[in-house]
Amino acid sequence: MKKVVLVTGSTRGIGRSIAKHLSNSDYYVMVNGTNQKLIDEVVSDIHADGGKAAGYCANIADPSDVDALVAFTIETFGQIDVLIHNAGNLADQKCIGMTDEQWRSVIDVHLNGAFYCIRRVLPYLKEHGGDIILMTSTAGLMGSVGQVNYSAAKAGLLGMLFTLASELKRYCIRVNAVSPAALTDMTRPVIEHLTEKYAKRNEPFPDFWKVGKADDIAFFIGELLNYKDEDLTGEIFGVNGTKITRWQKPIVTMSADSPEAFFSTYEAQKGSE
Repeated sequence: MKKVVLVTGSTRGIGRSIAKHLSNSDYYVMVNGTNQKLIDEVVSDIHADGGKAAGYCANIADPSDVDALVAFTIETFGQIDVLIHNAGNLADQKCIGMTDEQWRSVIDVHLNGAFYCIRRVLPYLKEHGGDIILMTSTAGLMGSVGQVNYSAAKAGLLGMLFTLASELKRYCIRVNAVSPAALTDMTRPVIEHLTEKYAKRNEPFPDFWKVGKADDIAFFIGELLNYKDEDLTGEIFGVNGTKITRWQKPIVTMSADSPEAFFSTYEAQKGSE
């Protein structure tokens, strides 16, 4: 029996690859974006390959749009089995120069949008279990200069991940996160800039920015969904090409019984590094 997957932000890049890959893997796909022409193109491509898909133009930063998106998905396919929160945007700027709107626009799409979508699909996932996949980033895991809004949003998704993995396990709903490294419309300008920068310096290009393809991310997500282990939840997976990394949840690395003892231990550890 085919399952239904709702992929937010699936008109280009990683989201588009995910939608097309899953449409070839026993899923009916609900394509989402904010450009109707691009939505129609993805749906048409899926139909041409023999898959089944529909599309809905909605801004997931708007809760009323999400209401309509989820309602249309149920009206069209009758159920929702998987939510993949892929929609994203950028408004990069160092913190001192970042405007309130630049901050708000990124938080609204990545973090608030995740909540709006999850909250509205849960009544359907609770009926029979399912999967929620959140697209995070190394910016949320390690920080990224010039992206305080993006880093905060992606880190916020990890808080949601850890909480919801525990909260929803009783309903057989798995919640996992993927930190992708791939050449997309969002990453291409950065990678091209860095390629030129390091070439001018006659320095080797950093391994960190040697990324795979969007299709690699889609393939991994397909495999993750097919891996039927109800205990595989609350995990963060890094995907770069064929290389898969499992990130560890933050752990305590040092503790002491007083501030004096703490800073004394800190200095001792610092000196030994």
